[in-house]
Amino acid sequence: MQRNRWLFLLFAASASAQTQLTIYNQNFAVVKEQRVLNVQRGVNEIRLTDITAHLEPDSVILRDLQHDGALQILEQNYESDPLSESLLLSKSEGKVVDFEITNPQTGEKRIVKGRVIRSGYVPHLEAFQTFGQQYANSQQMMSSPTGGGQPIIEVDGKVQFSLPGQPVFSGLDPAAFLKPTLLWRLMADSAGAHPAEFSYMTGGMVWAATYNAVAAEKGDAFDLTGWVTLQNASGKDFENTSIKLMAGDVARAQLQSPPRVLFATDAATVQSQSAQVTEKAFDEYHLYTLPRPTTLLDREIKQVEFLRAPNVPGRRLYIYEGFTPDPGWFGNTYNTYNQVNYAGTTNTKVRTELEFKNSEANHLGMPLPAGVIKLYRRDSDGRNEFIGESAIDHTPKDEIKRLYIGNAFDLAGERRQTNFVNGNMNGQQTMDESFEIKVRNHKNEPVEVRVDELLYRGMSWEIAAHSMDFTKLNSRAIEFRPTIPPNGEAVISYTVHYRW
Repeated sequence: MQRNRWLFLLFAASASAQTQLTIYNQNFAVVKEQRVLNVQRGVNEIRLTDITAHLEPDSVILRDLQHDGALQILEQNYESDPLSESLLLSKSEGKVVDFEITNPQTGEKRIVKGRVIRSGYVPHLEAFQTFGQQYANSQQMMSSPTGGGQPIIEVDGKVQFSLPGQPVFSGLDPAAFLKPTLLWRLMADSAGAHPAEFSYMTGGMVWAATYNAVAAEKGDAFDLTGWVTLQNASGKDFENTSIKLMAGDVARAQLQSPPRVLFATDAATVQSQSAQVTEKAFDEYHLYTLPRPTTLLDREIKQVEFLRAPNVPGRRLYIYEGFTPDPGWFGNTYNTYNQVNYAGTTNTKVRTELEFKNSEANHLGMPLPAGVIKLYRRDSDGRNEFIGESAIDHTPKDEIKRLYIGNAFDLAGERRQTNFVNGNMNGQQTMDESFEIKVRNHKNEPVEVRVDELLYRGMSWEIAAHSMDFTKLNSRAIEFRPTIPPNGEAVISYTVHYRW
């Protein structure tokens, strides 16, 4: 009776628990709850069921908010195998159980008694990832009909390898687990009410950022709206909870492949908040705090607006990379230095990108968490038309970002090799290679196109001849920037000299 009294008091405290969630964009979260524990002085036995189904037992922390060390967990058991028919059968091995049999023709029911010799229950299926493939294979053999997984029931002195009917149990053990449960042997230095914080890490939760950028009919300035999407598949409802979102690449030790987390999308809710999400630097990451407590139910998706930036200046870029490598030539030094066809085939597409700076002057300046930006342009009828989307990584303030929109319809490129010569100069191998590049503009206005050339033959090179000024981008690439007139064409030629 004494044990149940303490359990009841804990459940009563959990009903008024103050809960905080810090959700990471790496499929896990940290749960922090404030509870008032009414305990005896000395050792208390406590059962805690108001937890997620993906709690990490080794992450549990309990501390008294008034006196450090006033509460101490002596032992903790994590029961993650909730009550089921097969589990009850396993606990009834060696005992006589009632089985209900239904006549399929008449629907008449009758009870037969059978002694459970073996239940066929295979525990710890979720432990496969912890103990490895050999353990998984062994457990699967146990659960197969030929490997010992069949139940064995004795009825009227005869043994059968199947259940004679639906098992009917006399009652539940008061200690039966209906959901994942933590069992504590808790030491308290004094009796009475102890305000405490209980925290743990859990899987089954994630958040992601999504953005909508809407440009006017003309020009490249755009209005940017950011949303955070919260997904809860933890097995627990979080009501009236304060939520923080951690952005960044937080290191976690991976001893095995992480479990795959699936989220349901049939119970989605969308919620817009007028108050702004606040952001601050936290260690090497960034922490975003939702403006007010919210409810995040199990198997629910919730969206909250966290960014609204009007008239963000943007710049449209057209980029042509004519080199299309032939995968068959790679990985062989001989091909690199001797094969004329290593130049590959011609790419004809001109890429379109939108560039902007994440600065306060551009109505931004807030560290942007990784996500996908969907771009729209307003048509002459005032309606938005989708023109592309692009993923961004975590972006600090004042960084410049480029968004890939797609390929320009009215621009086309052409690249061809015009000369290839191998040679030897003073005992040093040389190679001269020449190209002609054409970019055509079918628009009714002039455009600047960035023509990027990859110098893929070797690290030691110089441009021996060129028809247009260029910029060296890095040790392996140069860039031309022709401005092409309406319905016109730019022709670029150059020769690169390699030595090795």
